[in-house]
Amino acid sequence: MRGLGFAEHGDLSRVGFVDIPEPHPGDGEVRIRVRAAAFNRLDRHVLSGIPGVPVERPHVLGSDAAGVVDAVGGGVEGLRPRDRVLVNPGLWDGTCESCLAHQESMCRSYRIVGEHTQGSATEFVVVPRRNVHPIPDGWSFAQAAAVPLVFQTAWRAIRTIGETRPGSTVAIIGAGGGVASAAVQVAKSLGATVAVTTRSDAKAAAARSLGADAVLQTGPDRPLDRVLWEWSGKRGVDVIFDSVGRETVARSVKALARGGRVVVIGATTGPLVEVDLRTLFWRQGSIRGSTMGSAREFEEVFQELAAGRLHPVIDREYDFEQGPEAFARLDAPDLFGKVVLRGP
Repeated sequence: MRGLGFAEHGDLSRVGFVDIPEPHPGDGEVRIRVRAAAFNRLDRHVLSGIPGVPVERPHVLGSDAAGVVDAVGGGVEGLRPRDRVLVNPGLWDGTCESCLAHQESMCRSYRIVGEHTQGSATEFVVVPRRNVHPIPDGWSFAQAAAVPLVFQTAWRAIRTIGETRPGSTVAIIGAGGGVASAAVQVAKSLGATVAVTTRSDAKAAAARSLGADAVLQTGPDRPLDRVLWEWSGKRGVDVIFDSVGRETVARSVKALARGGRVVVIGATTGPLVEVDLRTLFWRQGSIRGSTMGSAREFEEVFQELAAGRLHPVIDREYDFEQGPEAFARLDAPDLFGKVVLRGP
């Protein structure tokens, strides 16, 4: 079976088409013929190699998938061949203390399709029945593939971990990727006043179109903490959604309101950060980590999407044979939204 991935870790030059065994569903599993797959920043880290996370090689990239049911294993109910479905890429064991408490993303065995398993940019994926959801009427496969990872990540980070409430101020650091475009919409849907930081006029316009109340330009003479402090009227920001890491987290802390939360969902520029603890304890703020979402949170945000209150944002779609070009698009400075690869 052919997929887009790599045989050895490294840079973009390592990305190409690879062959892996065709998967078959076991009991309680569903095989999906992929019609669209989407990439995330996570895929770049998988390509580079994540310390402590070994992957089978050759390895196929991609966490998000949408397609049609191809085959089912024993005990699977409620699905028929050719049903249009999308995949929740979070995998959990269902038996541990966290799973029994309905906190599946905290499962000690938690895995993500494309990071800990073979990915979605291929012909077939096999996942548990509980990870398969119907595509809403009127959606294309590309729209469905653009949803799962980023919206559950944004929903948990902003609503659950960030404790965003009506009237909260929320700052989204960076405006380009799929998770940022999801985060703006989620924060607005919760009644927050939302600012997005960027250095791009084009991204600023796109963020405003999603409902951002303010788009803040940062630069060498306008550091992040000063820009956020001024925007908040020198009150500080309640929730700061930060996926950048080393370059921004310390400044995000400086911009917190009393009792504010910096919610970290990634570390694109590096994982090691030096923080002034005096600011943190004096303002009684916190730095909180968030990963993916629980099964319940996935259902909650999925219902918002199905009802049309949130919507996927696609940067570009590519044919399968354009796979390497599509993946390289993740590094484009004008990226806004998800990069989608149509299935073979």
